[in-house]
Amino acid sequence: MELMEQKIRKEGKVLPGGILKVGSFLNQQIDTDFLGKIGSEIARLFDGCGVTKVLTIESSGIAIAAAAGMAMKVPLVFAKKHKTSNVDGSTYATVVHSYTHNTDYTVVVSSDYLLPTDRVLLVDDFLANGKALMGLIDLVNQAGATLVGAACAIEKGFQGGGDGLRAQGIRVESLAVIESMSDSDITFRR
Repeated sequence: MELMEQKIRKEGKVLPGGILKVGSFLNQQIDTDFLGKIGSEIARLFDGCGVTKVLTIESSGIAIAAAAGMAMKVPLVFAKKHKTSNVDGSTYATVVHSYTHNTDYTVVVSSDYLLPTDRVLLVDDFLANGKALMGLIDLVNQAGATLVGAACAIEKGFQGGGDGLRAQGIRVESLAVIESMSDSDITFRR
């Protein structure tokens, strides 16, 4: 998606430690017009795949996943980072390591919202080392649901997570894949 690359070049900032800050349009402040375009593009990419649910992890991926769910006219389910009092009954749980926060989270989804009959599309804002998506795949497998694929707004190709998932036969579609980045330059995969 050329538009994503343009937004990253114009508004993204590379922070120390290989962090790409896109808070001005994607994470903290959301460009809602652009978000609608992201959702439509994800829906176009997975048209005809029979998606019945979109699944993400709270919190930065929720807006993108909601846009995709709206465009596909399917529910969005998000894995909570902590089991709370409003998540009762049977749950699926897995541990996910956050690259950005350098911490592990146990994420949970109520078994009421992820069913064996579901065809699930994973959606997230970033794909770095693939740990978040692997955790979501574990939840899909626990539910006995079918994984359709994964869609990410931005993939850090140099961290190898997307390539590793693709090598396992998982369909991964990223709207922009960054091949390398430094304080002064971002190179996209072609």
